[in-house]
Amino acid sequence: MGNPLQTLSLADLRRRSSEKWRRYPPDVLPLWVAEMDVPLAEPVARALTDAVALGDTGYPQGGADYASALAGFARERWGWAPKPEHTRLVPDVMLGVVEALRLVTGYGDAVVINPPVYPPFYDFIRSADRRVVEAPLDPEHRLDPDALAAAFAEAVAGGRQAAYLLCSPHNPTGTVHTADELAMVIELSDRYGVRVVVDEIHAPLVCRGATFRPYLSMPGGERGLALYSASKAWNLAGVKAALLVAGPAAADDLARMPKVAGDGASHLGVLAHTAAFRYGGPWLDELLAGLDQNRRLLGDLVAEHLPQVRYRPPEGTYLAWLDCRDLTLPAGAAGAPADPAELFLERGRVALVPGPAFGTNGAGHVRFNLATSPELVTEAVRRMASALR
Repeated sequence: MGNPLQTLSLADLRRRSSEKWRRYPPDVLPLWVAEMDVPLAEPVARALTDAVALGDTGYPQGGADYASALAGFARERWGWAPKPEHTRLVPDVMLGVVEALRLVTGYGDAVVINPPVYPPFYDFIRSADRRVVEAPLDPEHRLDPDALAAAFAEAVAGGRQAAYLLCSPHNPTGTVHTADELAMVIELSDRYGVRVVVDEIHAPLVCRGATFRPYLSMPGGERGLALYSASKAWNLAGVKAALLVAGPAAADDLARMPKVAGDGASHLGVLAHTAAFRYGGPWLDELLAGLDQNRRLLGDLVAEHLPQVRYRPPEGTYLAWLDCRDLTLPAGAAGAPADPAELFLERGRVALVPGPAFGTNGAGHVRFNLATSPELVTEAVRRMASALR
């Protein structure tokens, strides 16, 4: 089978019409949006091509097979399985997050998040007429119990309802929350009466040496709601479908979700995500091995070519959070952009996501997508180093 990250050439990738490959001119290496440079896993490709050959492109029947496939994957990988009867199909993870927040909060209520964090968290929370309260990660990129307690207290002030939107594993830092950290979240959420909604879209993408624990599998996590999808691990953002899962004590909340909240999931998406969770494990294992190699490679390259950049290898996801605050430019680079993402784009022709997009503590950072070939990782760092000369 081999490493999926070493299958496609740059010429192959530039034939793609997705946003990753069309936003910037052809001389730019796009390592920004969370899309992988891989071919589809064979079981997923077969599910899609078989459906197209049959003209099976109608409305989705529902999420029962998808939920069953997720349960089997979770049982094998994490020793826990969500109950299909506590699972509902939603169009994608962020729309599912919005529906979950509507179930447990009201107009104007607060939602706590941990910046730097996935930028759409801000947009979707505000579009749902909820307000954002920040509890920043600590300097080690871990959950900060004091910041969480303060944010929870602010969120419920005046007797308001509140929710906590947890990113697990965390985007952009790649932090995989430990059992002790999740237990702390449960204790604080119970103390302050805050409901927990967890985005676990990156859950299959945890590297060796780290352990992912589903929030709903934790003692005391029964009141939580969690979102799952095969989108990130099998590169399926273009065929949308996700699952909203309720803990046993949140099943009544899930039952209140209107049926129309599931409308918009793609039938092809349901087929693809089901095939990924049910049959895509061997492909995923090859991908994880390739990502581990790229994590180490990036560390070596940064140490050699960008020694002023601080890099903490991610425990999960395929995203690297690079601290560029100590960068200094040579005298000849006067007038170069101060923002490192702009600098690397304009002078190095590498597209990364600028840190400020991720909220508090994002300034001076960039997010680097590791899900590409080792050759392109190497070329990107070479270009980034050239931008400083």
